[in-house]
Amino acid sequence: MSSKPDPKTIIVSNRLPVKVVRNEEGLDFQPTEGGLATGLGSIYKSGNNVWIGWPGATLESKAEEKTTLEILTSQSMYPVFLTDEDLELYYEGFSNETLWPNFHYFNQYSIFNEDTWESYKQVNQKFADAILSQANKNDTIWVHDYQLLLVPALLRQKKPDLKIGFFLHIPFPSYESFRILPFRREILLGMLGADFLGFHTYDDTRHFLSSVNRLAGIGNNHGIINYNNRQIMADSLPMGIDYDKYHSTASLPETLQKEVEYRTAIGSPKVMLSIDRLDYSKGIPQRVKAFEKFLEQYPEYQQKVSLVMIVVPSRYQVGKYKELKEEIDLLVGRINGCFGRLSWTPVHYFFRSYPLHSLSAFYRIAHVGFVSPLRDGMNLVAKEFIASKLEKKGVLILSEMAGASKELSEAILVNPNNQKQMVEAIKEALEMEEEEQIARLSVMQETLKRYNIYHWVDLFMNRLDHVKNQQLAQKTKNIDEKTIKKIKKDFKSAKEKLLFLDYDGTLTGFHPDPLMALPNDDLYTILNNLLLEENTHIVIISGRGKNTLEKWFGNRKMDLIAEHGVWLRKSGATWETITDLTDSWKADIKDVLESYVNRTPGSFIEEKDYSLVWHYRKVETGLGELRTRELMSHLKYLASNQNLQVLEGDMVIEIKSTEVNKGRAAANWIKRYNADFVMAIGDDWTDEDTFKAMPKTAHTIKVGGNQSAAKYSILGPDMVRDLLRELPKQ
Repeated sequence: MSSKPDPKTIIVSNRLPVKVVRNEEGLDFQPTEGGLATGLGSIYKSGNNVWIGWPGATLESKAEEKTTLEILTSQSMYPVFLTDEDLELYYEGFSNETLWPNFHYFNQYSIFNEDTWESYKQVNQKFADAILSQANKNDTIWVHDYQLLLVPALLRQKKPDLKIGFFLHIPFPSYESFRILPFRREILLGMLGADFLGFHTYDDTRHFLSSVNRLAGIGNNHGIINYNNRQIMADSLPMGIDYDKYHSTASLPETLQKEVEYRTAIGSPKVMLSIDRLDYSKGIPQRVKAFEKFLEQYPEYQQKVSLVMIVVPSRYQVGKYKELKEEIDLLVGRINGCFGRLSWTPVHYFFRSYPLHSLSAFYRIAHVGFVSPLRDGMNLVAKEFIASKLEKKGVLILSEMAGASKELSEAILVNPNNQKQMVEAIKEALEMEEEEQIARLSVMQETLKRYNIYHWVDLFMNRLDHVKNQQLAQKTKNIDEKTIKKIKKDFKSAKEKLLFLDYDGTLTGFHPDPLMALPNDDLYTILNNLLLEENTHIVIISGRGKNTLEKWFGNRKMDLIAEHGVWLRKSGATWETITDLTDSWKADIKDVLESYVNRTPGSFIEEKDYSLVWHYRKVETGLGELRTRELMSHLKYLASNQNLQVLEGDMVIEIKSTEVNKGRAAANWIKRYNADFVMAIGDDWTDEDTFKAMPKTAHTIKVGGNQSAAKYSILGPDMVRDLLRELPKQ
């Protein structure tokens, strides 16, 4: 008998940490540089772990695919093969022409196309299928970035118990930007397949949670989202760099040799360094214009400072990128033509990529690191610049729009849209005393040492483990086929059966207008079939008013409990109350509720005999939650001296006497019948009293994923109906 395989970690990203290059001799496999490949190298290369992704080239035959699969598998990688059409529609199209501009607040560049969206879905499914072919039940899956936003939910559908993490390496936009996407809800629900979602900054996390709330109608409590019977956590974890790698590279002989070469070529001027990939989010033209303005405004610095600008080629044949390159070329030409001398070039402009030793040499000679993106998820260049400063001399000018600015507060922070501020920042950086430079750099280096790439990986994995353990510790057991069979067996063998059924959110879904959440023929058929079973008693136990329950269920052989236990009615009898109640408190409380209705469009008051309900289902998302917090605080203060309780339900707040609760009413019914099968199903906090009042042998079922006193949980009203439909069957 074979033993179970050890749990492994599966890393998933659009690109593998190697790229396949075709040459005269065939296929060549070259490692790719990058923070992610560095940080995760220690994970995927150990044990039976694996990295899944596209190998960087479209292969021309099954033989090439077979060779690639064999070579990559031997190196702990597993390829997802993409076609030229996939790359055009999924990658260039939806990922980079729809998501990238939207997430970076360049919505004027976003293209919305149904074909690219369909391709994005299909390729995400390809990735999910590849993962599922490699994944076992106890494995950990870590999905990366905006190209694979749908993958977590696709995995969750097939293997509900998988441990899935997701990290977004670009900004998550504000609700106002994200809502523009036609496919916004599907994207959010795709991401919510993960157990833990990581973002670079608190702002990104906050924007995500806001969009989930306002566009998917799913709230959160301090970053914890309850969705589909699972607790999901979202948090900010800024990504670091391999500090020791960049620090040590800066002292290698090859780096020092390059430094001498570059310094000799540039001459005596101080060096400002700018390194970016060609992209409109990087703010390259704004940076060049700021440098031009600086030379105009402070002519004494002409011939004393040069801007070394490295722009790494990226999609430069695509329209927007081609225009951007042309703009940069013209700006650099204008500055060099206007200010340049035989002995001095204001801007040294290189449109190419450089190996690590060369980059390190540039970091070493730079007096100022000039990093001013218009929007950036993190920006690791800023961190690499700091790590390469062995003598702790140098100044970093950093855009406050980059995620790195949240950690590197000792840099000179600028708004890249404020040219005047940028010009003054250049002057401040060039004139900063060495003592201050050393003090600032020392603090930033200590920060980067501590929060390096390995710390980031460990922290992410620890948070993912934590939320998974919390799920297991807090989750009411999901009802499964085995449990349903047990409930059916107990139901069939019982001499007398008693079922307590909540209505809203349990037997039927919620409706913006509570009076429109009517029982339909399907529900009546289910209840009638149950009542055909000998000695079966159904109790509808609801917060609804007695007149509503009478209208809907009064002509059926069912018992009714209205207003959470205020009114009780045995089948065929008249309504009664279980205690002497007064409604003298209602006038004062109603005045308070009216004041909130006046300030909250879409809210309304429902008045029952002995309770008041404030509804806010139709209120603008966000405003409803804000008013709810205010109102709950206000009402609890008023209720403390009046023997009242304030209950928060699904988009409602209800005020009633403390003498009344569903549990007390349910206990009355348990005494009435000598039932040997008892079942209670409900969805909100008011039903917890019912669950607690049940005998130990009862089957108690919570609808939804919150923690509960119930023994089991079930997903929603449709599944409740399916369960009730099954009970009478043989």
